[in-house]
Amino acid sequence: MIVITAPTGNIGRHLLTRLLESAPAAGEELRVIVRDPSRLPTAARERVEVIAGSHGDAEVVDRAFDGADAVFWLAPPDASLTPYDAYSGFSGPAVKALAAHGVGHVVGVSALGRGTPLADRAGLVTASLALDDLIAGSGVAYRALANPSFFENLLEESESIRERGVFTDTVGADRKAPLVATADIAAVAADLLLNRSWTGTGSVPVLGPQDLSPNDLARIMTGQFGRPVRYERQRLDELHTALVGFGLDQAFVQGIVDMKRAKDQGLDAGVARTPATSSPTGFEQWCAQTLKPAVLS
Repeated sequence: MIVITAPTGNIGRHLLTRLLESAPAAGEELRVIVRDPSRLPTAARERVEVIAGSHGDAEVVDRAFDGADAVFWLAPPDASLTPYDAYSGFSGPAVKALAAHGVGHVVGVSALGRGTPLADRAGLVTASLALDDLIAGSGVAYRALANPSFFENLLEESESIRERGVFTDTVGADRKAPLVATADIAAVAADLLLNRSWTGTGSVPVLGPQDLSPNDLARIMTGQFGRPVRYERQRLDELHTALVGFGLDQAFVQGIVDMKRAKDQGLDAGVARTPATSSPTGFEQWCAQTLKPAVLS
């Protein structure tokens, strides 16, 4: 039995699709925890056990983890909470339930940065790494998927790219860093969940195929869209003001700002790129398949 949290999110929906294809042949049953079961594809609802509710709720995870062999864990970053509460606080009931039900293996979504000089002052990343430690301390075999920023973050910029030919971030225009497609993260998670010969705790970096800078992204988008696209760097204080204006928790906003600052200082550069840490989907492919339709629609 494999339990999937956040099965309708950017990573979870890809993971659910993969496991629906491969789990039956491996003799695995699937159970999902979802707030709104109607958001699941109809075909999926007919083939999985559905636990309705929040996976931050003690009663929900107690039911969901009963008889479970493995869990895919993703703490949704709730911007109305402090970073600690959004990650470790939200996950506390689940960590207790993992131990209570003797769950053997957990695969969690985390971030790059562990072991770097920036790890303890990287805002949301620091909170995510602390959650990894919390889960690892429960006694389960645990693998943290250590991810850089996602290609999918650019979907939030699709209107600006369409209307103004501009996308923004806070890192230097020529700062190269790994970027990854969420489908690649799901593929690594699926393999770990199905092939549970691993023990102990550790991180599994998922770095995409190459490091790219904002200027690299702009060049690729310009070629894909047939119109100029440029990068504008936003100051951290401007980002802070904008996010506070949206009503986000003040500590969470500071967590975002600290994370962005750390990324500009090289937070995501601490893992060597090898065939084992790289993943296949390139930005050109993702842009053509996903971002271009969103921008040109």
